[in-house]
Amino acid sequence: MPAEDNGFQPEITAFTCFYCAYMAGDTAGLLRVPYPPTVKIIKFPCTGKVDVEYILKAFEQGADGVLVVACPIGNCHHGSGNLRATKRLEYARKLLEAVGLEKERVAIAYMSGSQAHAFAQAVQEITDKVRQLGPSPLKKSC
Repeated sequence: MPAEDNGFQPEITAFTCFYCAYMAGDTAGLLRVPYPPTVKIIKFPCTGKVDVEYILKAFEQGADGVLVVACPIGNCHHGSGNLRATKRLEYARKLLEAVGLEKERVAIAYMSGSQAHAFAQAVQEITDKVRQLGPSPLKKSC
């Protein structure tokens, strides 16, 4: 039975940049812009600090998907943290595939702090994608 038919609500861990993405998520909440309630937002000083280990740990701790939300390209508060995050995310995708998980369970979005609707849309998109994939197989082994 497809995951969407049995009420599966994907748990998404969102690693956000304090200077841009976290503010976008916070603004979405203040403006009551709807987005899936099963997202867990974790803020970092910069998404360049989001190590592959954190992404993998999120899956180990029950996430069905991971979203990294960074500053816009060319507009990182710390210079090039968003580019570092992009490279780490690409590496994490390769590791996921190597262990049999779909690389689509990990996504990245770039936005400024004022983009509340973009934040909600990014969360909705990964939630929909992961819903189609079904629960993380790692949940069965945890």
